[in-house]
Amino acid sequence: MSDLPAGSRPEAAGGAGRLELAPGEGRAIASLALIYGVRMLGLFVMLPVLMLYGRGLPGGTASLAGLAVGLYGLTQACLQIPFGIASDRFGRRPVIAVGLLLFAAGSLLGTAATTIWGVIGARIVQGSGAVSGPVTALLADLTRPSIRTRAMALIGISIGGAFVLSLVGAPLLAGAIGVPGIFAVTAGLALLSLVLLYAVVPLPPPVTRAPLSLRSLTPAFRADLFPHYAGIFVLNAVLSATFVGAPYALHDRLGIAVTEHWRTYLGVFLASVPLTVPLILLTEKAARPDRILRAGVGLLALSLGACSLVVGSYWLLWAALAAFFTAFNYLEARLPARLSQAAPAQVRGAAMSVFATAQFLGSFAGFAAGGPLSASRWGLPGVFAVAAAVALLWLLGSGTTTRN
Repeated sequence: MSDLPAGSRPEAAGGAGRLELAPGEGRAIASLALIYGVRMLGLFVMLPVLMLYGRGLPGGTASLAGLAVGLYGLTQACLQIPFGIASDRFGRRPVIAVGLLLFAAGSLLGTAATTIWGVIGARIVQGSGAVSGPVTALLADLTRPSIRTRAMALIGISIGGAFVLSLVGAPLLAGAIGVPGIFAVTAGLALLSLVLLYAVVPLPPPVTRAPLSLRSLTPAFRADLFPHYAGIFVLNAVLSATFVGAPYALHDRLGIAVTEHWRTYLGVFLASVPLTVPLILLTEKAARPDRILRAGVGLLALSLGACSLVVGSYWLLWAALAAFFTAFNYLEARLPARLSQAAPAQVRGAAMSVFATAQFLGSFAGFAAGGPLSASRWGLPGVFAVAAAVALLWLLGSGTTTRN
């Protein structure tokens, strides 16, 4: 039985217009945002230190260290859909629990790894806990459509907070306990998330479980859902390209030491959060929220175009990045909220996992394209300009997306 009061269940008749959070919804949003943030902290905290650590291990090279970093995302992309399908069939909680245990197991393997191949194996096991789709599907199960963008925004803020905290804390942790110690910390964070999952997260209302057959998954691949998948692919591709361009701009153009970049990222993130709130509130109240979404895509394209023009000016670049992250935070919240409303409930986990797969593939594409662009004759302005052009193409095609 669900822990949510009957009147506050997500699909309850007459509840779509209420913007207040029901007690069960507030607890669900807070606990799942914490789980998502804690899990992402366990991922992000490795990124600033793993390349150098892996290169220094027996057998380690820059290429193999890069492989150790990247294989996590590739494994995630490959397994998101199977985990989402399983969550539709067996329930969200058990599947999320399995994913968290796999992440913890991979982290423990990392503590014992003494060669680069041991670290690579640990990262593959960590990545096999692909529960982004099931977690967002569970959040959708526990919230009404009218407040779902706000709920997804809190998930996005928890991810952003984990990222910024990692930039600040990872070098300090590496100096204090070493990378094996950081692997142990990530294992502990995964187990903490498991406790939160069963002790704090409400039980979702019962839904009809999808049978395990390919035919039953057809609704997750409906044509009207593909614009949602394409949107998150583009959004994460331009984010990755931005994180190719921004560090080079800060270091090479502006002469800021890498160890000081976190100050810029922290300031940009903190400035973007309050600027995101009006967009979310407008979406919740608007009769045509798709117009707000297109405004967010427009701001994304405009801010990237501005970045391409101001890479040599710190404060102008800072302002352009703040505008970029305002748009990004909003779209990162709005796109899964729209998909959760459009996808049939019985395959919501599969649909959210296709979405997560597109998300990881977009990140890969952005990094893969951003590196060569930065080394081309167009240089850093070219990275941002191409990202702006891709966002502009998304804006021009966004009128074909489902109205939700």
